Amino acid sequence: MITSVRQARPSQPTLEMVAEVAGVSRATVSRVVNGSPKVSPEIVASVTDAINQLNYVPNRAARSLASRQTEAVALVVPEDMTRFFGDPYFAAVVQGITRRLDQSDYTLNLLVASSDPRHKTMRYLRSGNVDGALIISHHTGDDFVAELEKTMPVVFGGRPANADNPNAYFVDVDNASGAETGTQRLIDIGRRRVGSIAGAVDMPAGIDRLIGFERTLERAGMPTDAVEPGDFTASGGAAATRRLLERCPDIDGLFVASDLMATGAVDVLREFGRSVPGDVAIVGFDDSPAATSGLVPLTTVSQPSEEMGYAMADILLRRLSGDEKMPHQTLMPTRLVLRESA
Repeated sequence: MITSVRQARPSQPTLEMVAEVAGVSRATVSRVVNGSPKVSPEIVASVTDAINQLNYVPNRAARSLASRQTEAVALVVPEDMTRFFGDPYFAAVVQGITRRLDQSDYTLNLLVASSDPRHKTMRYLRSGNVDGALIISHHTGDDFVAELEKTMPVVFGGRPANADNPNAYFVDVDNASGAETGTQRLIDIGRRRVGSIAGAVDMPAGIDRLIGFERTLERAGMPTDAVEPGDFTASGGAAATRRLLERCPDIDGLFVASDLMATGAVDVLREFGRSVPGDVAIVGFDDSPAATSGLVPLTTVSQPSEEMGYAMADILLRRLSGDEKMPHQTLMPTRLVLRESA
């Protein structure tokens, strides 16, 4: 007679076992696992050590059913794929977002939503696939943003394009002040016919940087007419520079609302036989890798793009954990980085 003996499977580590090893309560372990900001770094370290020691794996499915949370957030980018993958600003912001989410159990869903933001994207977001959303690079025509705010917690990267909700949460820099700093640099080095390649006129960053440029020239008693709009792309910056040189061939200084557009401007100036900074000094904005990738390293207004992404994700996680005490507006500093172009 042959009998079979079923070996008992070792029990999976539980939340209670982690709590016992860490010397804390079950509730504290739960808060650590869920990324709550209300736990001290020392307790987080102790619980993390216990989790690693026991090889504890949170039961995501059970937690999701119990809390009706997906433990996923969406990054919504109302742009086309070419611009998203071609602009280093987005890469820096995403790096900051993922660095913060890596400290929690939340995963990130990327939605590049320019082609059909109202239908496919909104259906996906409203179907309970994510708990909250981060939105960057939005335009005044992106009406679906206001609809999304009624559905879930949202944090914006940049001042919201639509001012319907004065209590919106966003992370930004003072774009107008940064543009003033960049434009003033051109005046301080003796440039007397200063123009600008502005950002997209349907985006708050483009509008605010143009305001800062104009405000600085007005204070100096200089004309503000040498402006052409761009679209935050290298090709858009190049096209705008051609239009500007044809209309205002006497410019000797150029404030450009993004480093990527500034690279296009440098190429066009070379085509027109103008040296940088000899004939035309240039100041960009962002301090992205584009600022140092061209033939002339760019003087630029630096914004902490990665830290902005980190702050966006942190605010959203805090909102999802029930903490509504953080400020609605988070403004980060800019600084001027001097290189060869001005």
